[in-house]
Amino acid sequence: MKELLRLVRLLAPYRGWMTLGALLALMALIANLVLMATSGWFIAAMAVAGAGGVSMNYFTPAALIRASAIARTLGRYLERLVTHEATLRQLAGLRVWFYGHLEPLAPARLQGLHSGDLLSRIRADVDALDNLYLRTLVPVLVAATGLTLSVGFLALFHLPAALLTLAMLLAAGILVPLWAGARGAAPGRRLVEAQAELRSAVIDGIQGLPELLVHGAARAQAERVQALSRALVADQDLMSAYASLSQGGVSLAAHLALWGVLWLTIPLVGPAGSAAPLAAPSLALLALFTLASFEAVAPLPLAIQHLGGTRAAARRLFEIVDAPPAVVDPQGPSPRPARYDLELSGLCFSYPGSDRPALNGVDLRVPEGARVAVVGASGSGKSTLINLLLRFWAPDRGSIHLGGCDLAAFRGEDLRRYFAVVGQHTHLFAASIRDNLRLADPHATPQALEEACRLAQIHDFIAALPEGYDTWLGETGARLSGGQARRLAVARALLKDAPILLLDEPTEGLDGATEASVLTALRALMHRRTVLLISHRATGLEAMDEILVLDAGRVRERGTHQALLGAEHYPHLLGLG
Repeated sequence: MKELLRLVRLLAPYRGWMTLGALLALMALIANLVLMATSGWFIAAMAVAGAGGVSMNYFTPAALIRASAIARTLGRYLERLVTHEATLRQLAGLRVWFYGHLEPLAPARLQGLHSGDLLSRIRADVDALDNLYLRTLVPVLVAATGLTLSVGFLALFHLPAALLTLAMLLAAGILVPLWAGARGAAPGRRLVEAQAELRSAVIDGIQGLPELLVHGAARAQAERVQALSRALVADQDLMSAYASLSQGGVSLAAHLALWGVLWLTIPLVGPAGSAAPLAAPSLALLALFTLASFEAVAPLPLAIQHLGGTRAAARRLFEIVDAPPAVVDPQGPSPRPARYDLELSGLCFSYPGSDRPALNGVDLRVPEGARVAVVGASGSGKSTLINLLLRFWAPDRGSIHLGGCDLAAFRGEDLRRYFAVVGQHTHLFAASIRDNLRLADPHATPQALEEACRLAQIHDFIAALPEGYDTWLGETGARLSGGQARRLAVARALLKDAPILLLDEPTEGLDGATEASVLTALRALMHRRTVLLISHRATGLEAMDEILVLDAGRVRERGTHQALLGAEHYPHLLGLG
């Protein structure tokens, strides 16, 4: 139950809304009890008075009935309004809380997670937590209060009838929910897991549809999705069956209580004017009140039945939240370097679970304003350098200094202000071109956007679009070619105007003409900046001040392009030998 206790603590900021919702639910319950009891008594009393020719005051009970009906209707409306407002505020807060815990984990700790699984956690699993307040906390609090009031009221008339009703209320409010919770725990947990797996499978199928069609595997993927859907529906049917049986159990307990109360109290009823312990109208009051009192415990079986799914969803969220970040930010303020040179000394790093170091004793110095390239085969450790410089990972041994300041002294967000990155995988969001550019500078003017795009050789293309800079790019920038997306990334880096530029295979996968265009844009970007280029292509290396050749995490060769043409590894690596 520790997951539920943690969730309750997370909901503390919304306790005002939560308390108000519970009070309104209790008000609606009490109004319904008063309405049913008064209506039963009033109808029976009017019948008895009419048969005996006795006059009675019907204004007061009639007014009480109207007031109770209005209070019940208004209370239920306001209860729905307030509890759903509280729930939606809680879910919004939980999503922000969860996303805030994701940020320190990215990208290092999230590399092994499927995007569909993350989507399921931040959407479906957070949504599942609405059961805690709306279907568990409020019903339990209202049931406990309503049960106490109901039994206390019945005890004023007849103690044995009150005790019998208490026994049936406890059976309906404790035994039936415990049974429903025990039966629903496993399928509730499977529902959460199946929904996540189904969502991942569907996302995989959509994103990889071209490959599935090319290789004739689309039918197999469709069958997998269908099998997951069948399993999901089977558990949903099972949960529905348990819900029906539990509600039947509550109904049975209510009717047993009614029959028992009638059996105990009918012998006590006497004719009008007699000294009998119970007047005839009171019998109708007790009967309808007994039935109405079970409204307090009716929601409990469904609440407890879904508790297993709520706990499973909470566990999935806490699995991510409790994961330790790969890099812990220092407590104090970040230093402010006076210059922008980079120095790496004895750098060693291994990825978790790997028995081979990605970097092993790397030394590298990039003076301010210099251009240094790092080349090597795939897996040689080139991109790992970028991850370490951006503090996505921390080195196992060795040090990295920016302007003489150790990177370990920087907070990640502060450090990354000094870097602009253009990589081979440019992520473009499902937004307009303007919005994607303003990721680098939210306050950039239209003139600044246009100037950056002119330097990046993409303004003419954007201007020719019907909606210009307001053109919607679609998911991952689907409306742009690879070269256009790369030039847009260059424009974004220009807008950021950071002093250090990291280029990670910026022309990978481009044809010759597009590569030339991107390189032209990059030359404008590299002007007066400290540049570190990661590549395994010869293009552009002749303009570098120094080139390092990485092999299995070690520096094998270093020098200028001309000097390295006669070396052992460099020409063969670039296909020049």
